[in-house]
Amino acid sequence: MNLDFWRTLAGMLTVEFTSAVPENTLDAITHAKIPLSHVVRKGELTYQIRIRRKDYETLSGVLRKRGDRLDVVRKRGLYWTANAFVHRPVLLAVFLLLLFLSCYLPTRIFFISVDGNSTIPDRLILAAAEDCGIRFAASRKMVRSEKVKNALLSAQPRLQWAGINTSGCTAIISVRERAEEEPPAEEKIVSNLIANRDGYILSATVTNGTAHCQPGEAVKKGQLLISGYTDCGICIRASRAEGEVLAQTNRKMTAVMPEIYAFPKAVVDTKYKISFLIGKKRINLWKDSRISDTGCGRMYEEYYVSLPGGFQLPLGICVDRYLVYELQEAGISEAEAQILLQKFSEDYLTRQIVAGQIIRKQEELFCTAGLYRLESSYTCNEMIGEEQREQDWS
Repeated sequence: MNLDFWRTLAGMLTVEFTSAVPENTLDAITHAKIPLSHVVRKGELTYQIRIRRKDYETLSGVLRKRGDRLDVVRKRGLYWTANAFVHRPVLLAVFLLLLFLSCYLPTRIFFISVDGNSTIPDRLILAAAEDCGIRFAASRKMVRSEKVKNALLSAQPRLQWAGINTSGCTAIISVRERAEEEPPAEEKIVSNLIANRDGYILSATVTNGTAHCQPGEAVKKGQLLISGYTDCGICIRASRAEGEVLAQTNRKMTAVMPEIYAFPKAVVDTKYKISFLIGKKRINLWKDSRISDTGCGRMYEEYYVSLPGGFQLPLGICVDRYLVYELQEAGISEAEAQILLQKFSEDYLTRQIVAGQIIRKQEELFCTAGLYRLESSYTCNEMIGEEQREQDWS
């Protein structure tokens, strides 16, 4: 049986020969020292035999001398299978590709997921993991190494622990976040209140600490208003300064807007540009895939390849749709410009003031070089105290 197996690997042929005297032909084959097997009589003048591939030429020569007919019925064995692949290059290429993928794919990571995070977004952890080498097509052996885990913890300090498990071609990054540090107790903080801008003190209320300013006094930005140190006679108590300092301040602003502006009237053309996305790389199919005209609007969409189960490959295309507008120019009057600039300046200043209001204002509008410019000066009542910590008291 073992001998038949090795003969089969080398290639066997099942042939039929037709002879006027088949018995004499069999004797001639035997004298030519050609091993035969599976000898079957098919007819009165026809026999079917099985021979080795390398004996076919010898057998063909013996039968040719006798004037007999020889036909090949069947080819079997590994040699003929491999020979068929060689003569079919597409099939051979597919077979080799499947063989390569069956050996290569189990050693690589193609999908990455994050588990255990609550406050840190997945994208931040995945970005840090990619910088550490945990990326598409990374080696499974490398991904599971302690060096990569330590690098991930260093890249994302908000993580307390990280573990990487692999299942097939998927890597699961299990993390544990660091507990949020409790803010120091109020009594352990030593701080002062300083002026965040120049002003004229209107009132000062101290609830903790020592006042260093009085109503009617002018102060500069950064000047001490309330100290966190209190002289208790035999000792000095350090604490957090608390209080409210209301002051009159002056603020100046400049706001500008164009005298003539353009706005889109109608869409006159639409252009599409497509690019390939491979990981973080974008491959443009042509040059100058950017907007260079102010009369264009852009809509950007990405489409990634997804597999069943929700797994997304880092392969996709992005489509840029450019809308080309017909622009129409319009002018704005001086009165309208003044109203718009005044409203903008007051709204902006109101958001900047802490617990205060505008009590007086002086505004002057200029029109130069096609621009409206509003120069404003505001007198405000606002809180100017800003906390400045000195040290943690322990």
